[in-house]
Amino acid sequence: MSVAFAGSSTTGSSREAGPLRVMIVDDSVVIRGLISRWVGAEHDMEVAASLRTGLEAVNQLERINPDVAVLDIEMPELDGISALPQLLAKKRDLVIIMASTLTRRNAEVSFKALSLGAADYIPKPESTREASAADTFHHDLIQKIRHLGARLRRKPAVASPPLAPAIPAPAARAPVVARPAAPAPAALAPSSGALSTRPFSTQAPKVLLIGSSTGGPQALMALVTELGPVIDRFPVLITQHMPPTFTTILAEHLARSSRRPAAEAVDGEPVKPGRIYLAPGGKHMRVVRSGADVAIALDDGPAVNFCKPAVDPLFTSAIDIWHGAILSVILTGMGSDGMRGGKDIVAAGGSVIAQDEASSVVWGMPGAAAHAGICAAILPLNQIGAKVNRLFAGDRS
Repeated sequence: MSVAFAGSSTTGSSREAGPLRVMIVDDSVVIRGLISRWVGAEHDMEVAASLRTGLEAVNQLERINPDVAVLDIEMPELDGISALPQLLAKKRDLVIIMASTLTRRNAEVSFKALSLGAADYIPKPESTREASAADTFHHDLIQKIRHLGARLRRKPAVASPPLAPAIPAPAARAPVVARPAAPAPAALAPSSGALSTRPFSTQAPKVLLIGSSTGGPQALMALVTELGPVIDRFPVLITQHMPPTFTTILAEHLARSSRRPAAEAVDGEPVKPGRIYLAPGGKHMRVVRSGADVAIALDDGPAVNFCKPAVDPLFTSAIDIWHGAILSVILTGMGSDGMRGGKDIVAAGGSVIAQDEASSVVWGMPGAAAHAGICAAILPLNQIGAKVNRLFAGDRS
């Protein structure tokens, strides 16, 4: 394990070369030790510091000069949500990944952290003694550090729209044991030159499907505020890579932002216009025929593209129902989930829109679709809503 301290000022941008410097801030000596070993074993990152409290992180930030901070939520002296704005005030381009256990309170705090400038969040396992939980946490964390750190060095940070406050909701149901892992494929290299696009489908869309991952909650908040006319007339189904409890909170944010009903999908419920269906954490969401109707089908099968829920199962299942009358949108996220399902949708006669690189937190998922040549449009986030509305209103170009 490599532990080093730098004396350079943090007022400028992060270093352009060398391993990513990771600051670990957690009051658990076990968690600090685990993350330190994992980070120290990677060729492209190093442990800049391992600290017990948020106060230590704030006081020592200039000396440590990290690229990435893994910040626990619950700590003595200064908790993570209080330390977050102070750290960003001292180093505006610091990538902060919030870490918390899977409780409703921590999920709500993690969403608040995103609105305050955190780059992402990662759920910690209840017990690191469970090998599968520790392995998933290990894989997720290293992928997030690598992808988000690479983005930091590649281009300036893109400001994310703030999350809307959650609406009151009943107590969250017990978390599902299985939880999604972060996608494994490496991030795509920055795009060079124009990417080819294909014509939009000549068929009028009858359903809107959306897939997202890292950076997705902020992107979804912004997008659904513009989709009222579509939601009122057509079903909208979303798969966001998220664990249980977190999707409960996300659904509440979507309802508040869209001013339309939004909830985690329930197995067997009919799919109707006028509401948003969100894949619940730890379950794949598909659509199936149920007599003359369309219904939600949830399953607890293996992860797809290292994710659960995954986007591809939703995309491919929709073809049997709506054939080519599908409009799918792939937003910011790591990996390539959604690309294969998007290919199937295009082959069936439907259309795919991808978020562009500049507005994506990580241009993995939309970049994979763009480089595969399946997209009818590659747009900044702030242009996607208007385009979707026009397509559902009859525009075919």
